[in-house]
Amino acid sequence: MKYIFVTGGVVSSLGKGLAAASLGTLLEHRGLKVILQKFDPYLNIDPGTMNPFEHGEVYVLDDGAETDLDLGHYERFTSTNLSRLNNLTSGRVYESVLAKERRGAYLGHTVQVIPHVTNEIKDRIRQVAREMRPDVIITEIGGTVGDIEGLPFLEAIRQFGQEVGRDNALFIHVTLVPYIKAAGELKTKPTQQSIAKLREIGIFPGVIICRAERPVEQDVRDKIALFCNVAPENVIECADVKHTIYEVPLKLHEEKLDDLACNLLKIEAPQPDLSRWRKFVQHIISPSRHVRVAVVGKYIELQDAYKSIYEAIIHAGAAHDARVEVVRIDAEEIEKAGAAAHLTGLQGILVPGGFGDRGTEGKIKACQYARENKIPYFGICLGMQIAVIEFARNVVGWTDANSTEFNKNTAHPVISLLEEQKHVTQKGGSMRLGTWVTDLVPGTKAFDLYHSATITERHRHRYEFNSEFKEELEGAGLVISGSSPDGLLAEMVELNDHPFFVACQFHPEFLSKPNHPHPIFYGFVKAAMNQQVV
Repeated sequence: MKYIFVTGGVVSSLGKGLAAASLGTLLEHRGLKVILQKFDPYLNIDPGTMNPFEHGEVYVLDDGAETDLDLGHYERFTSTNLSRLNNLTSGRVYESVLAKERRGAYLGHTVQVIPHVTNEIKDRIRQVAREMRPDVIITEIGGTVGDIEGLPFLEAIRQFGQEVGRDNALFIHVTLVPYIKAAGELKTKPTQQSIAKLREIGIFPGVIICRAERPVEQDVRDKIALFCNVAPENVIECADVKHTIYEVPLKLHEEKLDDLACNLLKIEAPQPDLSRWRKFVQHIISPSRHVRVAVVGKYIELQDAYKSIYEAIIHAGAAHDARVEVVRIDAEEIEKAGAAAHLTGLQGILVPGGFGDRGTEGKIKACQYARENKIPYFGICLGMQIAVIEFARNVVGWTDANSTEFNKNTAHPVISLLEEQKHVTQKGGSMRLGTWVTDLVPGTKAFDLYHSATITERHRHRYEFNSEFKEELEGAGLVISGSSPDGLLAEMVELNDHPFFVACQFHPEFLSKPNHPHPIFYGFVKAAMNQQVV
């Protein structure tokens, strides 16, 4: 078994996750079974309680783990389904170590960072190797080399690399090579300092990936190689791509990253067949059609807050050979100026998930605009709850209808807290999480999209359709097209007299992949393309 560790230097947000995912893509296309994992130095147990403005989206796995958004890249770029084993934080490490100390597992020894914390980190690598049995494990270390909180992880992978041997462990360092305009040249000193930090603790990168605004010419690569003790051919470039992140594997293949990894780890594997990936990328870069859709949310300013949704839209657009232009609209702006001011001329409206009442009335107005003007509507999680509230208010006539999340005193709580959530006091990891089964009703739009009577999707929510109002809402025309197997929970709703009005309680964006777009996103984009612009 081979191990690849990806670290980052100089600054954060360099794209370590994309580099790791892209390498995973290339190795998988060479016939290898690849598993990726992310080690995050922050002290949160997981990102489930973190503000999307600070951390981006929380990516949910089949087993209910709330993880870093980079695991979304890992799953989209490869064929693997990951689990809670594949994301580890400092908080989780220390929680485990302290629990063992309380149980007396250390037999009275003084508990220290070395060896107890580092052993805990190494044990996670071994557990993934033992339970998932890949050919290659790629581990991304979050943060930046030099951060104090990341030191235990770096020490752990140093030890691990020494234990498995040089031929079985490869360290790849992603670093910034900044262009200084006044000097008119790329500067290598930050990279030299970053590598020096790694070498101080005994980590010697075998490959250096240079992130730069300008092409990294050979003389710059030679200089980095000389000062960082690597072969010149092992210094490669990863410039910003022009159109889509899905170009990154192709660019890194041109730079021979997968060849380098295979050679350094003594892996014999054929060259990858990237023809389908190239075709997918080509549909993104040069589509024959164009469509404009709105995403109406409360975290719109931050691209990463709805990362998986944007990627799922791209996947569906490529499948239709169409560029989907996403118009990001702050729900609070709709509250101020009205829906028509922001949504006129758009061919589809998507309302994503979220928590809290900020922007809720704007989302309701957006949903009403889509319903009344026959514009394709797609609601996800809170977006489904919004659809139910809007229908109850403006079709049934319950003007005070609401969710108890936003108004505990409403006389028509069409959305309410799940029964099992009513006594929850700990916020982290306590929602309805992970994969659940949904039964679809034949003859509905949902059934037609999936071509199946039973589906499994990933969930992350506390509030739910209130079945007390089911009979009256259905009588007014709301179609419950998907339910839990016991029939107690409504999982999908839709409208019949509408070109496309579909909403789901789960998060379908987490199961979309480049050449396998999610059925609902596929149907939504198709409906938007058929929508006449008014």
